[in-house]
Order: sequence, then structure tokens, then C-alpha cells
Amino acid sequence: MTVARSLLLFVVAALAEIGGAWLVWQGVRENRGLLWVGAGVIALGLYGFVATFQLDPHFGRILAAYGGVFVAGSLIWGVVVDKFQPDRWDIIGSAICIIGVLVIMYAPRG
Repeated sequence: MTVARSLLLFVVAALAEIGGAWLVWQGVRENRGLLWVGAGVIALGLYGFVATFQLDPHFGRILAAYGGVFVAGSLIWGVVVDKFQPDRWDIIGSAICIIGVLVIMYAPRG
């Protein structure tokens, strides 16, 4: 259950960070206005809190592992929201990142 909780927290963090950055992008680059930017800033702030709920006490480990989730999540966001079509190198790179997440966070330590 601990691994499932941790993975869920990573997904929630990715949704907040990627969604927040996307909202800021839409507000600034797509001229949708300050309301979009403000919503993005709030979402980005929420992302910062989500990581604190991970059980591992090491900030660096959590943030390093989350980086891999962010990479894969960003590509998935692009596919779903922006109709981006990743190439094989995007997919291979993302898979490598996810393997890194699994090793960093869930490898047996003793």
C-alpha cells in the first residue's frame, strides 16, 4: 500500500505542476489572460505541498524521482491535451525516466 500511495502522490503532483505550467502558458503565450496565469500559479503552489506527503524523509530523493514522473507526465499531458505525437525517442526517454523513478524510490535499501 505504501508504494501505491507514493505513486498516487507522484501523479497528483504531476497533475498540479504540469497543469499549472500549462495554465500559465495558456495565459501568457495564448493570450488567455491573468485569470489563467493566476490559476496556474495556485496549481504550481499546490504541487509544492503534495511532495511533503511522501513518506520518504529525503527531499532530494523525492524530488529526483519526481523528475522522472514529470518527464513522462509532460509527454502524456501533451498527447491528451495538446494532441502532441511523441516519437520513439520521446517514448524511450520517458521509459528510462520511469525506470529511474522505480530504482530511486523503491529499490531495497539496507
